Amino acid sequence: MKLNNLKDHEQIVDFATAVKTGLGNNQGLFFPAKIPQLQDIDHLLEMSTTARNFYILRHFVHENIDDDTLKSIIDKTFAFSSPLEQLNKQIYCLELFHGPTLAFKDFGARFMANCLQHFAKQQTGIKNTEKITILTATSGDTGAAVAHAFHGLDHIEVVILFPKGKISELQQKMFTTLSGNIRTVAVEGAFDDCQQLVKQCFDDQQLVQTVGLNSANSINVSRLFAQVCYYFDALAQLPMADREKSVLAVPSGNFGNLCAGIIAKTMGLPIKRFIASTNANDTVPRYLIDGVWAPNATVETLSNAMDVSKPNNWPRIEYLIESGQFDRNLLSGQAVDEVETAKTLKKLHHLGYVSEPHAAVAYQGLVGGSSDGLSDEEIGIFLGTAHPAKFKSSVEQILDVELPLPQAIADCAELPDLSTSIAPSFPALRAFLLT
Repeated sequence: MKLNNLKDHEQIVDFATAVKTGLGNNQGLFFPAKIPQLQDIDHLLEMSTTARNFYILRHFVHENIDDDTLKSIIDKTFAFSSPLEQLNKQIYCLELFHGPTLAFKDFGARFMANCLQHFAKQQTGIKNTEKITILTATSGDTGAAVAHAFHGLDHIEVVILFPKGKISELQQKMFTTLSGNIRTVAVEGAFDDCQQLVKQCFDDQQLVQTVGLNSANSINVSRLFAQVCYYFDALAQLPMADREKSVLAVPSGNFGNLCAGIIAKTMGLPIKRFIASTNANDTVPRYLIDGVWAPNATVETLSNAMDVSKPNNWPRIEYLIESGQFDRNLLSGQAVDEVETAKTLKKLHHLGYVSEPHAAVAYQGLVGGSSDGLSDEEIGIFLGTAHPAKFKSSVEQILDVELPLPQAIADCAELPDLSTSIAPSFPALRAFLLT
């Protein structure tokens, strides 16, 4: 499959080039001109998860990855489940936090790491001193997923930027306590500052060439394709009669997760419609109402991984709408404030389900009482994107409970933080990368 640069129509690349390049000319995103249409979806949903994921992903990567290698990559990437937990007769949570870093980002990060490792092995004449530098920004869970997916891989160095003091301590410890080929940078600013620094680095062609720059953010299309698979997994776990009634509420920050869902819908998955649930950083919900793109300054919230005012992946969704592949009327937005987020966590707890702020924002999109909320005839699925223990202090305070730490978090909670602080300055980051 060929992938177009959405900002430079002359740049058309294959999957391998898009994965290794990350970002295209003029900071453009790589994306298929036409999403493939799948046949016999009911049969597809009856397949095993592994067989279904192979069938889906082969459409995107078959020109660059042979079938045996793809099967191996899928086995290593999807080595954990994404169960659909039923809360009541009408609403389910798709739990995407059963991977090694307890967040949905594990799917995309592991797929990208395995693909890059395969492409590196294919290269001839590579010297032992040559390296790839993965530069990524995180508002919370991406950092841990990327760090653990790439930790210890030969010839690959990872540099992770995060907004200093604006993610939970346990989220941070899961990636700032690693060493070796993982370096972490606390940027004295917001997540949008981190994203801007990443883009500036890719505009510096000398820097790109010198350090072999690549990105593992959701701007890297490999991560996006992997996430498409668990939307199929969600509907496969529903009774057949309920699939076409399904409304998916997606907690949205950088909008990669929602984009993956829309790709799945475009491929033929019978999702009825989507709700993009955000926190107070509500650029997209406002845009869906008035058509005016007007990002405000980013504000800090309980759902910090969604503290994004300028979502990088929105142009991909916009392209699918403008090209006629996705019906704009099947997407609505819902912004949830801090008070309502806390109340919703309590509502979920009352149902016997302990959750965390991001999933609470998504759940509120289904039940919030707006005209776009769930009707009596619909089935709601909200995405649980992180384990509640990653937000231990806020969840415990709101719910007045004590959460045990999963082993993955307990192992790093007492380790020293190895991050370096810098100002939100491109020269400062450039100097760090060249060190």
